[in-house]
Order: sequence, then C-alpha cells, then structure tokens
Amino acid sequence: MSLSRKRKKELRKLQKHANTLWESQQVLIGQAGEVAREAGRQLGHYNREHVVPTVQHGYEKYAAPYVDQGLRTSAKLYNERVAPAAGAVIGSALSVWDAANEKREALASGRGFGSIDVAKLQKNAQKYGKNAAKKLVVAPPAKKGIGAGGVLAIIFGVVAAAGVLYAAWQTLRADDELWVADDPLRAPDA
Repeated sequence: MSLSRKRKKELRKLQKHANTLWESQQVLIGQAGEVAREAGRQLGHYNREHVVPTVQHGYEKYAAPYVDQGLRTSAKLYNERVAPAAGAVIGSALSVWDAANEKREALASGRGFGSIDVAKLQKNAQKYGKNAAKKLVVAPPAKKGIGAGGVLAIIFGVVAAAGVLYAAWQTLRADDELWVADDPLRAPDA
C-alpha cells in the first residue's frame, strides 16, 4: 500500500513537529534537573544554617541541664553509696578469708580447734555486723517514668527523623519526575 505525496508530506511535517517537541522536552527536563539539584543544595545550606543551630540551641537550653544534672547525680551516687558499699563488702570478704587462713594455719600446726569461745565469736560477729551495716547504704527507690529531659530527647529525635524522611522523600520524588532518556536527541518514530 503506497501513500500519496500529500500524505507523505503531512507525515514528514508531523515527524518534524514531533522531533521539535521531543527536543524541547529534553531541554526542559534538563533544566528541571538543574533546578532540582540547586534546590537540594539550598536545602542543605538551610539545614546547616538554620535547622542544626536551632536544634543545638534547643538541646543546650532544655535538655543539656538535665543531662548534666543526671551525670552529676550518678557520679555522686557512685562515689557516696556504691563505692563505700562495695568497699565494705570486699573488706568483709577479705577479713573472712584472713580468719579462714588463720584457722587453716592453726590446724596445720597441730593446734586444732582447741576450745571455742562462743561468747567471743558472738561479740566479734556483732561488731563486724555493725561496721558492715554502717558502710552499707540502701539506694533510694528508682524513679518511675521519664523526666523532662527524656521527653525533650524523644521530641527532638522525632523531629530529626521527620526531617530526614522529608528530605529523602523530596530527593526520591525529584528523581522519579526527572527521568531522562538515554538518547535525548532521537525522537520516537511516528
């Protein structure tokens, strides 16, 4: 089947218009890609210049005092309660070890158990028990729930995660819309 000259001429004209349109679309897509890249750079600048300082200021103003107070409190608790209690327990264990060594030496030298003075043992046990009780301090009950610092940390974490997700969404959305063909100058055949 052959086409008339008039139809061939119309088809060539249509092909020419299609090629012109295709080339202009490729230029437009390239310009849109440049705009998207520049928008990404500007978003990074905005993040560094405005978002990060605001978050840091908020942390320093609201959360940092609670974090510092928590560190000071835990250091005080360790130095005033945990370390002395551990020292008392270790000291008591070492004194029991020494008493066991003395008795072992007495048995090895042939002195045996000898006479056991129960009253003296009770007196020493009470004395050691009082000393250990003085050194062993019971820790206060743990607080229930989270404080203001924990709430602020959760809020900052959620805001930061939302910012990252939004930036990723914008980046991926821009990539899908700015798809460029491998051969930008060749128009599809009509």
